[in-house]
Amino acid sequence: MHSARLSRAALFTVLLLTTGTACTGSVGRTAGAAGPGASSAGDALFPTLGNRGYDVAHYALTLDYVPETNALVGTAVITARAKQALSRFSLDLMGLEVRDARVDGSEAEVRRVRNKLILTPADPLRSGKVFTTTVRYSGIPKMITDADGGVEGWIETDDGAAALGEPTGSMAWFPGNHHPSDKALYDITITVPKDYTAVSNGELAGLQHKGRRTTSHWHTGEPMASYLASVVVGSFDISTTTTTHGLPVYIAIDPDEVEGSPDMAELVPKIIDWASGRFGRYPFSGTGAIVDHLPDIEYALETQSKPYFEEAPDETLVVHELAHQWFGNSVTPTSWRDMWLNEGFATYAEWLWKEDQGATTADEIFDAFYHGTHPESKGIWDFPPAQPPSADRVSDPPVYGRGAMTLHRLRLTVGDKCFFTILRAWSTRHQYGNANTRQFIELCEKESGMDLAELFEAWLYSRNKPTAA
Repeated sequence: MHSARLSRAALFTVLLLTTGTACTGSVGRTAGAAGPGASSAGDALFPTLGNRGYDVAHYALTLDYVPETNALVGTAVITARAKQALSRFSLDLMGLEVRDARVDGSEAEVRRVRNKLILTPADPLRSGKVFTTTVRYSGIPKMITDADGGVEGWIETDDGAAALGEPTGSMAWFPGNHHPSDKALYDITITVPKDYTAVSNGELAGLQHKGRRTTSHWHTGEPMASYLASVVVGSFDISTTTTTHGLPVYIAIDPDEVEGSPDMAELVPKIIDWASGRFGRYPFSGTGAIVDHLPDIEYALETQSKPYFEEAPDETLVVHELAHQWFGNSVTPTSWRDMWLNEGFATYAEWLWKEDQGATTADEIFDAFYHGTHPESKGIWDFPPAQPPSADRVSDPPVYGRGAMTLHRLRLTVGDKCFFTILRAWSTRHQYGNANTRQFIELCEKESGMDLAELFEAWLYSRNKPTAA
């Protein structure tokens, strides 16, 4: 398991640094005189996020956190490849004070424009150059209140903090290219008081106790979008186990939530084994869950390898967040407009789980959504799931419920054998990369040999309620 993880990580890094990836859109300037680069990744719903001028291969984040004061000191070492000749480039960073920045060891000029950190290196970067940016920063990281009233970013808890990044919150605690199209490998090292535990993505690669402080090193050896990166600090009961196939499982539960939680050490492996049979091999080198005590935020998040639950979850929610490890985490949307590829798929996984457990059928759940009798069906016809009208509606009911209904209509049309072949092919062919709705439709038509334009037009793009038949 360990050697396989390193092999995948090394392969991704080599490919990214030498040839680039298909994870980001093309940039008009690829040669010639250095220019300022793109000001963002060009996302229709989040037009200021990210940067198309470079691809990040690796983030090395070294953090020191004091829960009593909520003070964070950080150093980010970002390894990237220039996709064009760059006289300057930007990183997304909100609020925190930058102490200094260097590019390839030389001091860079730093300018702040709202949530953009604009760096001008001492020497322009040629197209294709692999370069390292080091940013030292500190301050009190902020919680972000979204347009829909939800919160993200760096959120204080009753005994620590939780860094949650969907869709923009990751820029509250580290500088980076914070658009889902630029995935990278991560090493996150965080030092906290010895009475606290710091949990992050991936595997625990090192744990050191020195005096009154504890340092944890977490390694993510498969590509990860920045919104899935997380650090959670607090008091936790830790348990470790494995799935039936030997996959490491790391569970952290806040003592206040232990009594109400299901047996996560049993449930997580059970769901992972079930989902692997439905969707294909689990894509990461470890799995698990974090159950915190932060009920006021009222959502869970599919943070990569260890989903975050704000309080003791029910079984269905655990299924939903673990299904995201395939749909959203391993295969990540190219843009936020394709969010239904995350949430519609994870919602349909809930339906499949209930069907396979003998609780109800996907047909029955579909009918309840269609006729408005399901408790989660309110608002599912407000807009087409593949066309969220604005950033504050990217997580609204159509993206979840009608997205799942689209998949059920596809299943009924192509048949079970072809449908599950499509799901496994989707998770395999785009593993660790980015993909969009058009690519999913093309795959469905190729695997089924059918013209499915009418089906997807009705269920993904039409503003009208489709006919059920």
